Parts: sequence; structure tokens; C-alpha cells
Amino acid sequence: MSVMIVTSLRDITVDLFTDECPLTCKNFLKLCKIKYYHNCIFHTIRKNFTIQTGDPTGTGSAGDSIYKFLYGSQARFFSDEIHPNLKHSQMGTVAMASRTGTSEKNLNASQFYITLRDDLDSLDGEHTVFGEITEGFDTLNRINEAYVDDKGKPYQNIRIKHTYILYDPSQLDDLIPDASPERNLKDEIDDDVRLEDDWMPKDEELGVREEKEAHSRAVILESVGDIPDAEMKPPENLLFVCKLNPSTEEEALYIIFSRFGTVTSAEIIRDHKTGNSHCYAFIEFEDKESCEQAYFTTDNTKIDDRRIRVDFSQSVAKLWPQLIDDLETK
Repeated sequence: MSVMIVTSLRDITVDLFTDECPLTCKNFLKLCKIKYYHNCIFHTIRKNFTIQTGDPTGTGSAGDSIYKFLYGSQARFFSDEIHPNLKHSQMGTVAMASRTGTSEKNLNASQFYITLRDDLDSLDGEHTVFGEITEGFDTLNRINEAYVDDKGKPYQNIRIKHTYILYDPSQLDDLIPDASPERNLKDEIDDDVRLEDDWMPKDEELGVREEKEAHSRAVILESVGDIPDAEMKPPENLLFVCKLNPSTEEEALYIIFSRFGTVTSAEIIRDHKTGNSHCYAFIEFEDKESCEQAYFTTDNTKIDDRRIRVDFSQSVAKLWPQLIDDLETK
């Protein structure tokens, strides 16, 4: 079973060791289910060692397990599930942190950490290892490079925005809030001020620099004949799908994406000599709304045992025929 953690930088995918650590995995899954981790900050970054999160106060000394919500305050913490075969041998190991971030036994609640390098043998046998990162190592590297103070707290907050689980057979409907909790900055900050996770320099916030750079690139592409017009924008009803299984066919894409609206074309890009798939495709919908719904629903899902990525297409290739027709009519 897997969980996708959406951070303010990029996404991380965690595969859980549900057979070895059922109590810990249940706790993690249920806290994800009730949006407990939403807007939590990564409050401690120890460069080339670990990053820690899961405390709604951002202090590193709080947090509750799902068992407190289900059974009362006496069940706030739960016991370790330490196995000799589950070690901190590789970067991206996910393990529980105790209430205070130390090696106290059997005080697991909501906080967890992720390792930032291989062979952290000193942590073996001290904490419950319950998962591993399978995608998002670039995100871990970016968090590792964050500027921090002498306590390891980032000067600019890095937050968990959302958590998504693939499958959960049990129900916690009464505990699931309608929206993500809004963390009170005063609860997170004592005597200093941090930049919020969405802060950007003023010119970047307004998009001036990006717009100028994008327009300059478009003018160059127009001058060499790669695009018909520098002011032309990509169609809003076209999706770009990548990381496909080489065996996936257009018919399968039609079936999958037609759930969201009328698909006018599903084109897998292939080698012009061998016909082999290049593992990416373009899906065109009849309307923009269907395209948007498909994007938000299918990104990072599995097709033919491959986790695909979906984004809005930036290509204007399909606009060339329209431009040629307009020129001919003139």
C-alpha cells in the first residue's frame, strides 16, 4: 500500500510495510485519511541525516496517534514495531519519531522522519521503520538543501499540503474534516519569524520574470520555425501523459480517459521506424472541463503496473493545421 505526500516543493511517494508493522501503518494511513498531516511543516532538517515532520504545532514535541481519536487520551501513544530485517540502510527510509524526537521507547504518535542518505546504522533498533520512499528523491534532495538555523528549522517553511492513499477498506467518515486544517502560525513560532512556504520574491510573485523569459523563448522558437506564432498558447483541452508502460495501447487510454468526457484523440508517440512506444502520449478532450477533471484524477495513478504522470500539454503542434487553413483561406 502506498501514500503520496504532496509538499510545498514537490511530491513524495511512500510504500508501507503493512505486513511487518500493521499497527504503525494503520496509524499513518488513518492520520492521512483524516487530513491530520495537512499543512504540517518539516520542523527539523538535519542535513544529510534526516528530516522530521508530523507535528501540527511545528515544535517537534507534540502530536497524537489515531488511537487517541478512536479510544481516548489514554491511547495517545502506541508501541514500537521494530524488526531486525528493517534497517536504515538506504536513503528514503521512513520511520516513527518519538514524542520528543529522542529514542524513547513505545511513545509513537504522529511524528515521523525520512532518512537523507544510506547506511544510518546508528538508528537501527531504535525506531519503527514502517516504509520507504519509492518516488520523489529529487524532493528529498531539495529539502536537504534548505537553509536552516542552528536548531535545524528551515528559514522558509516547507509544508505537507495533502496526503493521498491508494486504498483504505475501513471508514473514518466522522473524523474526516471538510477541508484541510489551518495551522495557527502563533502555535508554530515562538520568538522568531519564518517565511511561509508560498513566499517568493516580489517580481517572481507577480510573474514578471517568468513571463519575460517565456516570451523570449517563444520569440526564438518562432524565428526558427518551431512554433507558428510567439503569442500562440497551448490548447486547454490537451493532456500530456508520460511514464507509460511500453505495452499500453491507444485503446486502453481511450477507455480510461473517456470516464471524464469525450476523448477526440489519444495518440501514443512511437518510433517512426520500429513503431515502439516512446512511453508518452497526448490525450485530447472535447472540452476544457473534462481535461481538467482528468488531470486532477489520473496524475500519479497506475496504468498497466506503471505509475503515470499527467500534465497539461505545452505543445502547439496541433495548432499548425489550423494556422495553415487560415493562411490558405486568406
